[in-house]
Amino acid sequence: MIVLDTEGRKLVIGDPIEEAGHLSGIQNSFQGNNGVSFLDGQTILYSVPLFRGNKVVGVLGGTRSKENMQVLIQPGSFNGHGLSCIADRNGNVVISPTDLEPFMKLDDIFKKESGGAAAGNIHQMQENMKKGTDGVFSFVAVDGTQLILSYNYLETYHWFLLTLVPADLISYETDRYIMQTFAIVAGTILLFLLLLFALLYIYRNNRRRLEHIAFVDEVTGGMSNAAFRIKLKEMLKSAEKNRYTVAVINICNFKLINESFGSREGDKTLRYCMEVLQRNVRKGELAARGEEDNFFLCLEENRQEAITARLQAVIADINSFNRTAKNPYYLFFRQGAYLIDDPQMDITIIQDRVMTACLNRQEYEENTCVFYDFHFTQRIKQEHELNAMLPSALENRDFQVYFQPKVNLRKGKVAGAEALVRWRNPEKGMISPEDFIPLFEKNGNICKLDCYVFEEVCRILDQWRKEGRELFPISVNLSRQHFKNPDFMEQFVEIAVNYQIPKGLLELELTESIFFDDKGIALVRENIDKMHELGFKCSLDDFGSGFSSLGLLKEFDVDTIKLDRRFFMDMSKPKARDVVECLIELSRRLKVQTVAEGIETGEQIEFLKRIQCDMVQGYYYSRPLPAEEFEKWVGWR
Repeated sequence: MIVLDTEGRKLVIGDPIEEAGHLSGIQNSFQGNNGVSFLDGQTILYSVPLFRGNKVVGVLGGTRSKENMQVLIQPGSFNGHGLSCIADRNGNVVISPTDLEPFMKLDDIFKKESGGAAAGNIHQMQENMKKGTDGVFSFVAVDGTQLILSYNYLETYHWFLLTLVPADLISYETDRYIMQTFAIVAGTILLFLLLLFALLYIYRNNRRRLEHIAFVDEVTGGMSNAAFRIKLKEMLKSAEKNRYTVAVINICNFKLINESFGSREGDKTLRYCMEVLQRNVRKGELAARGEEDNFFLCLEENRQEAITARLQAVIADINSFNRTAKNPYYLFFRQGAYLIDDPQMDITIIQDRVMTACLNRQEYEENTCVFYDFHFTQRIKQEHELNAMLPSALENRDFQVYFQPKVNLRKGKVAGAEALVRWRNPEKGMISPEDFIPLFEKNGNICKLDCYVFEEVCRILDQWRKEGRELFPISVNLSRQHFKNPDFMEQFVEIAVNYQIPKGLLELELTESIFFDDKGIALVRENIDKMHELGFKCSLDDFGSGFSSLGLLKEFDVDTIKLDRRFFMDMSKPKARDVVECLIELSRRLKVQTVAEGIETGEQIEFLKRIQCDMVQGYYYSRPLPAEEFEKWVGWR
């Protein structure tokens, strides 16, 4: 290691180098470039300039033997069979390889520019080396060995690194690389296939689980509603019109089974029903559990008689367990059916129509199949429309109160009236009470309407009182729905007090059907007593239309009973007249007033006078009248 100043003087000497400043490499370094100098043929001096700012202030040099360089430049690949050397742009060897023989042959080729097929490659290499670009080519040596020569430009000193490798070693390395690559690719593919098979296995298992969850009912183990819909859709694709019928059976009061015996027994009942259905359907037919306690069937039947017979057979089979049961428990079913007249119809619509038919079963039609009719849907639409119209109708006072007079037979003059409601819609005109009263009874909206009618009656009574009219009791219908609210009377009292209606002028009418069980009887009895305490009268409407009328008379302290019109439809029969006469006599002994409803003929009037009925109500005297017409009928205007 030496350091020279700009005068060529040695400042630091670590090598026995004499007159180093005159060497070409050192001089080149004083010009600001890296330099190299060959000392004694086997030693190389490398030098670099030392800068202070942008000015060269000295040169740093170091030596290394060619033997060390030969070892450094030998390639580590090809198992040591490759040879490398360093040459300048003109092809002169600067650092020879460890084995000179191959490159001596190459040196001869350079000098002679011969070598047969290699001449073009040699010439191209010479051009590339002058330009400082890399290259590679193969050639055949004098001894027939296939060799590959690569030359790579080294920017330092403008040298080239030449590497000579036998072609068979390249092929071996290439083959080994290919085999390694193939092994890696094969392993990757194998892993991918294993992963793919694992994913497919997981997917199939999950799909089977999902299909089981979706298509197998978790309670019964039979077909689910989702599977029923899919299979029915497939069946209908190739089906002609009116080939299949979809039916539903619904267990009546199924909640009682859960309440009485527990949900486990309830689930057991559902499984049992499903088993019976499955053994009763034929090939090409379907049976599935829908929601809760509904079971859907797709039957290849198109006659109502055959469908009804098959459903009855299914129900009989279900109840067959009672033959050996110690304590029989018969199941009753609601049934609905729809004959599919359009195979392209949406499955949801088909099932909706089946359920519509099932829900249209009348209360007295147990174990009777109801077949879907287009009018069911029309009625549902109408009911939905009426429900939607109710709030605005109450607000706009579209409901009008009509009065039908009650005439005292002994005095021959009006002794009261019943308030009836009529709905006059601005667009639809008069809407029949038969269309909206049962609907509102069913959904509970009747409570709002009853309160509206009650307030209208109070308003009109208040008006008559202020006009100095002779007032008489007005009866207002009271729905059974009110009894679901234990404090419902408070609203009626508040309205009556607000209009300052004297006690005894308002009569609340209860229908006989309100007394549905012992619990209901106790509740109604309590409320009737409360009505009397609050100053209201109470009457029992439609008396005789049920089966427990006489028993009710001893249970309730009502003020009036209204004999149902059916008592007077055939007065020619002595037995009918005797029944009415006995009821009138019984009421008189119980000090309960009697009103005969639906009276239309003079014959009926004469009979009722004879047996001393208190009042009559019917078309014989007057139809229901608006308030103004009623006032004229009474003679107030």
